[in-house]
Amino acid sequence: MTQPRPAAAPAQHRLDPARERAILDAIRELLAEVGYDRLSIDEVARRAKASKATIYRRWSGKPEMVAAALHGMVIEHPPLPDTGNLRDDMVAALNVFCRVYERKHPIVTSLVAAVRTDPALGRLLHEHVLESGTAETAVVFERAIARGELPADVDGAPVIEVSKALLWHRLLLSGQPLDERWVTHVVDDVLHPLLGR
Repeated sequence: MTQPRPAAAPAQHRLDPARERAILDAIRELLAEVGYDRLSIDEVARRAKASKATIYRRWSGKPEMVAAALHGMVIEHPPLPDTGNLRDDMVAALNVFCRVYERKHPIVTSLVAAVRTDPALGRLLHEHVLESGTAETAVVFERAIARGELPADVDGAPVIEVSKALLWHRLLLSGQPLDERWVTHVVDDVLHPLLGR
């Protein structure tokens, strides 16, 4: 009896950086214009001036492409400023992430319905988008530990989780701006107290 063939491994072929950026930019543009359901690999290839074969060598399907496009938006930001103290570092970092989330807002809105019907997409977005930013934010706590502002065993994870939840709530539900006044309020009244400061 013939044994079933194992499932193919996900595509991981590296592309020329300029070609990959063109494809990811095309995905982001199309998500904002037509949404996830109407986004097609044919149209991504046409807009990015790439072949479908090139796209499939890099990603195994539409959910993986979209997750990569959003992940790129999360990690493409200026370095988090070193202001010399924890509170101001937190304000500066939250301001940086507010700008990142504002850029993602139209795309994420287009994905809300798709996530409900496509569990694979939901898992990928959680891994590549919701979990991203944690390593970058950890540097803020590392600096504070080095300055003696925080104990070495501080757990910054709740601060990161709460800040992400507040950002998404503000963007998706309240529709209010992610302005300096709001950032200052969140840091001073929510995040800083979470650290016991």
